[in-house]
Amino acid sequence: MTGKLIIFTAPSGSGKTTLVKHLLKQDLNLSFSVSATTREKRAKETDGKDYYFISHHEFLQKRDDNEFLEYQEVYDGNYYGTLHTELERVWAMGKHIIFDIDVEGALNIKRAYGERVLTVFVRPPSIEVIEQRLRRRDTESRETLMQRLDKAVEELAYEPRFDVSVLNDDLDTAKVDAYDVVSKFLVCEKVL
Repeated sequence: MTGKLIIFTAPSGSGKTTLVKHLLKQDLNLSFSVSATTREKRAKETDGKDYYFISHHEFLQKRDDNEFLEYQEVYDGNYYGTLHTELERVWAMGKHIIFDIDVEGALNIKRAYGERVLTVFVRPPSIEVIEQRLRRRDTESRETLMQRLDKAVEELAYEPRFDVSVLNDDLDTAKVDAYDVVSKFLVCEKVL
């Protein structure tokens, strides 16, 4: 069985992961697409749940063997990507796939699957708010924080290329808006 694909994308610190986790708890028949990455696992992350943590060598081998639907080199030479087997795993469960990925990966999947895909851009209220959220995470060095903020400025320019935007200024409102957009997409034939 093949279902629909819902992609949440945004700069780091915009709240896309929070919104995706909220949607996964709703009655929407969704399953999370676990990305592969070469970056180091953080303390509270679980291999196979948050990411598939693999070596650079293994990632590049999978890339060369065309095992990725999409992939990007993102920060400090780290790669992130969606394996074709991940889509097959979720569809075998009879579920729709929800993604939490970067803007380039989102556009690549949209090109591959067309109208079966809903792309949702989570818009932060400002760059300053992104910086505050990233600092609160306490997972970034000064250097990686600056890299993420520079990339956020670039990624914000992509917003018009996505099907819909959800402003994450107030989390409760953003959760309602995200649910409404996704539930409508899942019951109709066309992208909103």
